[in-house]
Amino acid sequence: MTDAPPDRFPPGTRVRTFLHDPPHHTRLPRYARGKRGVVVEPEGPDELPDISAQGRGDAPVEQIYAVRFAARDLWGEGDHHVVLDLWESYLEEDRQDER
Repeated sequence: MTDAPPDRFPPGTRVRTFLHDPPHHTRLPRYARGKRGVVVEPEGPDELPDISAQGRGDAPVEQIYAVRFAARDLWGEGDHHVVLDLWESYLEEDRQDER
C-alpha cells in the first residue's frame, strides 16, 4: 500500500456525496448518496474497496473521512446524527453557499 496524498477535506468542511449507482460494489450506502454532511476527521488511508472487491490489483489508496449527516437529511426525520466512514472519491466539497 502506498501513501495517500494530504487530506483534501479538513475537519468542518461541508461535503456532498456523489449521486451514482455503480454496477459494482461500493461502500457508499444508497441512503447517503447525493446527501450533504460535514467532515468530522480523517480516518487514515486505505484501498478503495470499489476496485479491490473486483479482484483487481490496481485499487488506489485514498483517505477515509468520518462524515456526519443529520438523520433528517438522510431519511426525512430524526433529531440525531449519523457518522459514516467514506472514501475521498465519494465526496466533493459542498459549495452550496457560493452562488
